[in-house]
Amino acid sequence: MIFLRLIAIASLWFGLQYWGMLVGYSLHGMARFDLLNLPWKVVAASLAVLFPVASLGLWLTVSWGAVLWTIAAVIQILMYLAWPQTFGHNTLVPLLHGLVAGLYLIFRLSLWMEERRKAERVRID
Repeated sequence: MIFLRLIAIASLWFGLQYWGMLVGYSLHGMARFDLLNLPWKVVAASLAVLFPVASLGLWLTVSWGAVLWTIAAVIQILMYLAWPQTFGHNTLVPLLHGLVAGLYLIFRLSLWMEERRKAERVRID
């Protein structure tokens, strides 16, 4: 639960960064929505919506929160690894998304194994 809440805070931060960029608050107004090229408009607007909504879902620990975070993370990973000529080079963001996804899978696997052990103990008794 604490892990999901930490990821929710990070997702909200990502969303706020995109909103700040789109409205001209950050980057000295050079990345406002009306000044961006089409690929950046599509990606930035999508991520500005996906990250805060995923943040809410992760905070509430509902299943769609992790799904939306995964979609947003895959979009960012593709941005920086598949299309670096359009979106620039950034290896830190894909690396951190991969680390978070790996930790999430490890936590889910350990929770599943613990539930399985509890179910076996109930059957044995």
